[in-house]
Amino acid sequence: MTIQWKQEAEKRRDEIIQELQGLIAIPSVLNEDDATDDAPLGTEVKRALSYLLDAGERDGFTAKNVGNLAGHLEMGQGDDLLGILCHVDVVPAGNGWTYDPFEGAVHDGKLFGRGAIDDKGPTIAAYFAMKMIQELNLKLNKRVRMIIGTDEESDWRCVEHYFKHEEMPSIGFAPDADFPIIHAEKGITDFNLHLTRFKEDERAPKIEVKTLYSGERYNMVPDYVKAELIVHAEQTYLLQEFEEFLKEQDVKGDFYVDRGLLTLELHGKSAHAMEPDNGINAGLLLVKFLCRFECDARAKTYLSFAKKYLYSDSRAIALGLSGRDEISGDLTLNTGIMRYSEKEAYVGLNVRYPVTYDMDERRTVLQKEMESLGVTLELLNDSKPHHVDGDDPFVQTLLSIYEKQTGEPGKLLAIGGGTYARSLKKGVAFGALFPGKEDVAHQKDEYIDVEDLLSATAIYAEAIYELACEK
Repeated sequence: MTIQWKQEAEKRRDEIIQELQGLIAIPSVLNEDDATDDAPLGTEVKRALSYLLDAGERDGFTAKNVGNLAGHLEMGQGDDLLGILCHVDVVPAGNGWTYDPFEGAVHDGKLFGRGAIDDKGPTIAAYFAMKMIQELNLKLNKRVRMIIGTDEESDWRCVEHYFKHEEMPSIGFAPDADFPIIHAEKGITDFNLHLTRFKEDERAPKIEVKTLYSGERYNMVPDYVKAELIVHAEQTYLLQEFEEFLKEQDVKGDFYVDRGLLTLELHGKSAHAMEPDNGINAGLLLVKFLCRFECDARAKTYLSFAKKYLYSDSRAIALGLSGRDEISGDLTLNTGIMRYSEKEAYVGLNVRYPVTYDMDERRTVLQKEMESLGVTLELLNDSKPHHVDGDDPFVQTLLSIYEKQTGEPGKLLAIGGGTYARSLKKGVAFGALFPGKEDVAHQKDEYIDVEDLLSATAIYAEAIYELACEK
């Protein structure tokens, strides 16, 4: 049976766009301050989950809510289960958008919005792929289940809860990364380094740093930092230096005085933590600036530590963690969180390490070295690397579908990002970002190309057909 999958997707163009705009309109950012028993990750996150479950029930899928942390939509029958693992939560929008991040505006063939490429756009593509199979009355010999998570951008509590209660697919893919196919994902660990011992200096400081605040997520390069200072020296000189620094670094910033405190603000560029060099870390940039001056001893200890071990070091060389392998490339380091005040002084780090790297051993060494400096390592999580053999028939089937649909050669990829594919023994990430296209996940003006959205829908539909339909 020959089916023109791209043509089938094109027939549904308007419907696909409208459904994606509806999902993007929900600002589904983790908000535990807004959490309830029925919405453990915040009401907007639950609303996004309900939106997709309600749509699936309307369109004839079997829908199930699993503890308001996850859910699934299922079709077909059989003992085997093909999983399509998606998520509807998004990172904070940040500042400086050209278009409303929660509108889904379409301009010049691009649909803009937070989650457009990560992961609401690919989720809607996979949804309509299932819908196409159903509407074409194609008989399935497997069950096909879209598993919907709500905490992918943070702690993965959704999939942890889901697989405690629900069946594990025998094979599956996550439409949450790049085409052609990702068969290896680096390990991902988050940890804090708390400074507990500070240098002493009897000299009166010219500047007292009262607070420094940067970053909201470990897996994002922070694009904003704010510091509050008391300046005992010539304040005009410091401000002139700050303005010159902004020009040198080609970034924007501001300052103001309120109740005796001088506040400095600096704007960098957000990016996904899998490649910190794609962004400009606002927090570390301000650290570099403040290290020019005679700050109080406590602040100087914190700033000096951050500059020595973290500034301009995305490969963690100064921390002694650097490493690489041929399968997945370099280890990367992102300073996603900086917090400094009288009550706390720590940095929050996100490290993505190669599939052959022994993180447990290297972290033990780092912990001992940090303790000698009066720094405590607080481990938050550690998701081990994931790797599926490139010769596996499942992987080869997906590669052949990609090649057929695009006319381009397929190849195996490895990423620093973590997708739900690593939740499965035999899971891979499969799109929806095409080769050569700009990766704007976690950035302002995030978008998905509408033609790419339709192409991904066609690819996912054929994947379901080849993996789960009777021929």
